[in-house]
Amino acid sequence: MSNWTSLWYVWLILLTVFLLLLCGITASCIRCCCQKKRPPVETFPQHPHDLTVIAIDSDSTAHSTVT
Repeated sequence: MSNWTSLWYVWLILLTVFLLLLCGITASCIRCCCQKKRPPVETFPQHPHDLTVIAIDSDSTAHSTVT
């Protein structure tokens, strides 16, 4: 059985995993705090849109070329 202090790569892996978890938890807390302080922003402002409707009857040339 090897001595735990001689297995430096195991300690390096454990330290890396711990630091990644710590960074993830810190980022989540910061994101949570920033979202609570910021007022809600409307993502899509409502603008009136113009709508044009073109009626095509069955006798028009456009209809006969399509069909």
